[in-house]
Amino acid sequence: MASEAKESASNNPGLHTTPDEATKGYIMQQTMFRIKDPKVSLDFYSRVLGMSLLKRLDFPEMKFSLYFLGYEDHASAPGDSVERTVWTFGRKATIELTHNWGTESDPEFKYHNGNSEPRGFGHIGVTVDDTYKACERFERLGVEFVKKPEDGKMKGIAFIKDPDGYWIEIFDLKTIGKITESAA
Repeated sequence: MASEAKESASNNPGLHTTPDEATKGYIMQQTMFRIKDPKVSLDFYSRVLGMSLLKRLDFPEMKFSLYFLGYEDHASAPGDSVERTVWTFGRKATIELTHNWGTESDPEFKYHNGNSEPRGFGHIGVTVDDTYKACERFERLGVEFVKKPEDGKMKGIAFIKDPDGYWIEIFDLKTIGKITESAA
């Protein structure tokens, strides 16, 4: 089968197909974005993308705050602060928004999003129920698009920007298989 061949070690130099037993409990826990203004970013990630704030950590001596968000039922989070921190760091695929205090007051301040030169980080991806309906909603909410679902060669996926310019790929499960079928 073609897709199995593409995921073999012979087609992917450096790939270890049998993970080291020591890594068995590892998970992808977070992606960190530096943000200029938590009020704007928290609004975007909670209202526009529907994420919940799982935990906030403030570090006054170093003048920064961390906001952990994800698609998790935060009502099930422990009430105790230490237990909630451990619970948060055990969630899969969260976003860590890092706010260095004072950046929100500087009108010229901005972070590099990884997609302008020199390129580096690209994007995160969010699965939605229906890409086209989600994008209609994003458009009504005034979200900035990099690519709408009907644009370009890969129809059915979109890219939007968060308030700091980080790219977010938007796709649904019924479409993504068809889009990637030629790559399999």
